[in-house]
Amino acid sequence: MTALKVTAVIPATDDPPTLARCLAAIHAAEDSPDEVLVIDSPRGAGPAACRNAGALRANNPIVVFVDADVLVHWDAFTRVRAAFATDPRLAAVFGAYDDKPAAPGAVSAFRNLLHHHVHRTAAGPATTFCSALGAIRRDELLASGGFDERRYRRASIEDIELGLRLSERGARIVLDPRIAGTHLKVWTLRSMLVTDLLHRGIPWISLLARKGTDCRALNLGLCHRLSAGCNALAIIGLVARRRRAAFVGVGGLLSLNRSFYRLLLMRCGVRGALLGVGLHVLHQLAALLAVPAGIAVFAAERVRSRPAAETTRSPEVAPIQFSDERIQVGATSPARGSSGSERSMVA
Repeated sequence: MTALKVTAVIPATDDPPTLARCLAAIHAAEDSPDEVLVIDSPRGAGPAACRNAGALRANNPIVVFVDADVLVHWDAFTRVRAAFATDPRLAAVFGAYDDKPAAPGAVSAFRNLLHHHVHRTAAGPATTFCSALGAIRRDELLASGGFDERRYRRASIEDIELGLRLSERGARIVLDPRIAGTHLKVWTLRSMLVTDLLHRGIPWISLLARKGTDCRALNLGLCHRLSAGCNALAIIGLVARRRRAAFVGVGGLLSLNRSFYRLLLMRCGVRGALLGVGLHVLHQLAALLAVPAGIAVFAAERVRSRPAAETTRSPEVAPIQFSDERIQVGATSPARGSSGSERSMVA
């Protein structure tokens, strides 16, 4: 069987300081990509537009998206190639962060370990996608219309929306946490809450409202919903001085998340685990606040779009279009084993 050729695409329009380390890990990996595209211009272009640009310029049937702050494990591309080679029906596969986050600080450790735990416990068939470390058949991506760069002009849930759209088309997607990478992102309390509420929670709820469907993928699963409910019950009980309600809420929170809190204890120690529990409470509060806010955003969008509903083509069925035609592929590596040097290519 002829080995499937792979192109890696890395969005890098915000001058990421970790880009060199990301590229070094990609090139050092076993079965490294046959082509590596770094989308580095224009400055500030969103990741959705960058990934679309890379996919259009890719010369291979499999496109692997890697964020510039991710260090792929040595066997990540071997596992990606094997996944597509052994399953002709597979449209996309994505992985997980490992449990050894490199960024310092309690918030970074908590946030990156949370992502690791959610993906580890959701392994198997999926209805969503993660482009931090995810691969897709190029023809499937192009046929679906690509990432919605018009709606998501900055990092948000553009990959989740793509995954839902692919699933609606009957595409097979798999979450394989053995395809792993180390996340280098540094989180602060402010950046975590802003991301959880404004860039993920509200857009995700608004997306589900637009589609008129439910989704239990990843951290929208039943366990996470019950956990958020226990969180709310505990807070209401404490504020209203209802000890029984507070006790039930706290007990439910600890019980439902015991495996995650055990992971925090193992990786961060007692103090880090206690801080992690507190951060988890704040994370779920942001998720709870996102529900009414997301519904409000959806309602406002419907009011604004109603007059143009019949004349505007939906971005969900439109072909890939660039929001800025100056997007540039700043670094293209030659195929593995060739003797060419890196080159630049302007769109």
